[in-house]
Amino acid sequence: MQLWVGLGNPGPKYTMHRHNVGFMACDVLAEMHSFGPVQKKFQGWVQEGRIGSHRILLLKPATFMNESGRSVGEAMRFYKLELDALTVFHDELDLAPFKVKVKQGGGTAGHNGLRSIDKHLGADFRRVRLGIGHPGHKDRVSSYVLGNYVKAEQDDLVTMLGAVGGEAEWLANGDEPRFMSEIAMRQQ
Repeated sequence: MQLWVGLGNPGPKYTMHRHNVGFMACDVLAEMHSFGPVQKKFQGWVQEGRIGSHRILLLKPATFMNESGRSVGEAMRFYKLELDALTVFHDELDLAPFKVKVKQGGGTAGHNGLRSIDKHLGADFRRVRLGIGHPGHKDRVSSYVLGNYVKAEQDDLVTMLGAVGGEAEWLANGDEPRFMSEIAMRQQ
């Protein structure tokens, strides 16, 4: 089993925030791959399903971003999973909007959700970085990240999320380069 976590904040007022693109990715994955119903577990919402031959548990922590590690840690311990079974989908300021990159381990780059998971479990987990771009000045980061996607971004957002869902089997298989390549080709 693999645990795929989408980072975000719970509640309708956060739904379209850039910071919630990890939640959006989980929703698209669940819909495109016909995952089971949402269940409340591990201080979050989970859905079980398959992508290709792989059993995947999707988790959206309901703990708010800064405490995501509590929810993720609980699920990891329950299923007795090692860090190599964990994939986290999150917003990335240091990537151009709608670009998708995958990396193993690394720092948190100031991302409180990653920082919380790192604190609870360690840093050596796979990250799917969903680019949101940078607002240009550090004083504007908080309002930008916690702001909604604007109407002009909607088509690109839908294309990116659809590509992530459509190419997810490459990620499940551990072929990160092919996953990124196929997404980039869909976005051309």
